[in-house]
Amino acid sequence: MAGNIAMVVSVMTDNKKVEATEFDEAVLSCVYSLQRNSKYRLEWKKIERGGGDVSFVYYEGDIVGSLKGRAEMFDSSIRIKNVTRKDSAMYRCEVTTAAGYVEEVEVELTVLVLPATPLCDIPRNVMTGTVVELKCREKEGFPASQYDWFKDGERLQVQAQNAKVKTSPGSYTININSGTLQFNTVAKTDTGEYYCEAYNRVGRSQKCLAKKMQVDDLNVGGIVAAAVVVSLVIALCGLGVYHAHKKGYFSRGHTSQKSRSVYKPAPSTQNEFKHTKSFVI
Repeated sequence: MAGNIAMVVSVMTDNKKVEATEFDEAVLSCVYSLQRNSKYRLEWKKIERGGGDVSFVYYEGDIVGSLKGRAEMFDSSIRIKNVTRKDSAMYRCEVTTAAGYVEEVEVELTVLVLPATPLCDIPRNVMTGTVVELKCREKEGFPASQYDWFKDGERLQVQAQNAKVKTSPGSYTININSGTLQFNTVAKTDTGEYYCEAYNRVGRSQKCLAKKMQVDDLNVGGIVAAAVVVSLVIALCGLGVYHAHKKGYFSRGHTSQKSRSVYKPAPSTQNEFKHTKSFVI
C-alpha cells in the first residue's frame, strides 16, 4: 500500500527544522506532486510539543486558529508573520487524494526569544572573610540564558567554557548557567558596584539595576569588648542575688510565728444528771 501511495502523491519540505526570532517571519515549506491529474485536499495542522493538542492551521482553503490574520499561504507553504513563542510547535502538511491516499511531512518551528531584563540580588553590606553570593536570573529567554557579571563597569572574566569556573584563585566563582557570583572569602578589595546581563544566541538583555556592595572589616576588638561587658553584667547580677539571699530577702518571712493553742470548752451534754427526791417522810 505504501508503494502505491508514493506513486500517487508525494510530499516533501525544504526545511524540517525552522528557527525564527520572536516577532520576525517564519516560512513552513511544503511541496507536493501528483502523478495523475486528480483532485486532492491540502491541510496544515499544529501539534503542540510533548504530544499535546492537535489543531487546524489551514483548513478548507483558509488560515484558521491562532494564525488567522498573521499568516498567508503561497502555493502549499505557509508564511507566518510576527511569530511569537506560542507558535513553537510541530506542524504537519497533509495531502489527501480523492481516492483517500494520504501523504504528509512535518516541520518543526522553534521561536527564539531574547532574554528579558534580569533581576539581581546584591547585598549592600558584608563583612570580610565571609561567604557572599550574588544572584542574577531571568525566565523569558529561549534558549535558556547564560550570564555575565560586571564590577564597576568591567566584565568579570571567566577562564574556561565550563559552567562553573574560578578566576583569581580564592577570589570568586561564577556559574554562567545559574547566574551566581560567589565570594568564598570576600575581601575589602571586592567593594564595588555590581550588575549582570543575561544573553543567549539571540542577543543580550538590558543590565539589571546596579548596586554597590560595601565590604567592611570584621570589628574583632568591638566584639571582644562587648563580650567582656556582657560577662561583667552577668557577674554583677549574680553577686547581687547572692548577697540578697544571705540577707534573707528571699525567705518566706523574717519572724517565725509560734502556733497558738485555743482552748475550747467541752460541749455540754443535753442529758445532765438531775437529783430526785429519794427521802420518804
